[in-house]
Parts: sequence; structure tokens; C-alpha cells
Amino acid sequence: MSERKHIRLEFDGGVATLTIARPEALNALNPALLAELRSALEEVAGTGGVRCLVVTGEGKAFVAGADIDAMKSLGPEEAKAFAQEGHRTFDMIEALPCPVIAAVNGFALGGGCELALACDFIYASEKAKFGQPEVKLGVIPGFGGTQRLSRRVGVAVARELIYTGAILSADDALRVGLVNRVFLGDALLDEARKTAATIGEMGPLAVTAGKRAILDGEDRDLHEANAREIDLFAGCFASADQTEGMAAFLEKRPAKFVGR
Repeated sequence: MSERKHIRLEFDGGVATLTIARPEALNALNPALLAELRSALEEVAGTGGVRCLVVTGEGKAFVAGADIDAMKSLGPEEAKAFAQEGHRTFDMIEALPCPVIAAVNGFALGGGCELALACDFIYASEKAKFGQPEVKLGVIPGFGGTQRLSRRVGVAVARELIYTGAILSADDALRVGLVNRVFLGDALLDEARKTAATIGEMGPLAVTAGKRAILDGEDRDLHEANAREIDLFAGCFASADQTEGMAAFLEKRPAKFVGR
């Protein structure tokens, strides 16, 4: 595997932490960084025993956005290719069987907000800032922001944020439902890892099925989505984890899940 220049990936038991480390550019996304991110996601997917992934940034930013210097001279076809690379990368986050927590330590603007939205949920530092300010540059979000933001906070709020380019504080992001929790000081990463470890204690096949049910149901009507839930629920009963989990409950002891 080639060495990654701007991505650090650490494993601690069932918790993986991916840090975007291009602080001199506020972790801005360019094609090379997107390729490194995909490589790291492939490693997470191929590493057995990962129960949850935490994504964060180094320095003042989570990801301040896409790299404007890399975009300023693009033509339409080049811009389309760049957007497709962003979508391919963020789709890989959603496709991971384990949950992904965005630990947003600072600026999450444009592509950075879109990266956080591709994660299962978002924890934020009190210093975090969120927004899709692309209209200030004469463009729109290109890495999924117009779609994932509206699914996260509702169409009306997404329209307001995308049309005005407004920047939200961490508390305002919490208020509109973009962020799950806000933490003071330097507690963010520890709290995200603590939640990741809690997820890791749950039945891994059940967590994966829950993630799949939610994602698969987003674009279906309620009847079809519920039918998908039924299938995934029933599938859990073919697993050793279901047998162990229910036996442990009845025997009043901690379950020992094995992921099969």
C-alpha cells in the first residue's frame, strides 16, 4: 500500500480513527487527498473487527472545503469529473458496514460539511462551524450537499442554508438537527471514541443491519421501507449473535458477540 501523505489511520480494538492532516490548507479536499481518503476507507473495510470509524481533522479545521485553487480553472467536464470523485469517495463512507462518526473539530464548510453529512452522525466541538457557502463562489455543492443536507435537516432549512451560504455555529447546527451533540474544550475526540466503543459492544451484525435499513429506507415509501426492515430483522435470526444476545439477556450476563 502506498504511503498516505495527508491521512492518518489508527486502530484501537474495534475503533478506527481517520484523521485528515493537511492543516496548512485547512484540510481542503483536492483530487490527491480524495484518493488517499478512498485508500484509507478501503483499508478500514478490509480490516476485520472494526466496529466503528471516527473521522476528524487536524488543526483548526475538520475540512474547510474543496480546494479552491484546484477548482478555479476547471471547465465543465473537469468539474464533473471532480464532483464524481467526491461522490465516489463519500459513497464509500455510507457503504462501510460499520457506523462512521464525524468528530468535527473546526471548520466544516462546503466539501467538509458534505463529508460530515456522509457519516452516520456528527459530534462537534464548540468551535465548529458548518455551512454550504458555495453560492458565494458562483457554484452549488457538488459532493452531495444538496441531497444529504435536506435529508438531515429538512428541505426548508437546507434551502435556506444553500441559497444564502450561511455559516452555522455548533450550537445552531445542533438546533437544526445537523449535529447530534456539542462538546466543550478538547473532549470531542474522546467522546466520539467513547460512543464508538459503546457501538462496538453491540451486536455487529445488528448494527450493520440497522445502518442498512435506515439507508435503504430513505428513498422508498414507508411500506417498502418497512418491508426492507422486516427482511433485515428476520435475517438477524440466522446469526449466532442473535442466539448469544438473547441467551445473555435471559441469563443476566454480558453478551459475547462474534460477528456471525
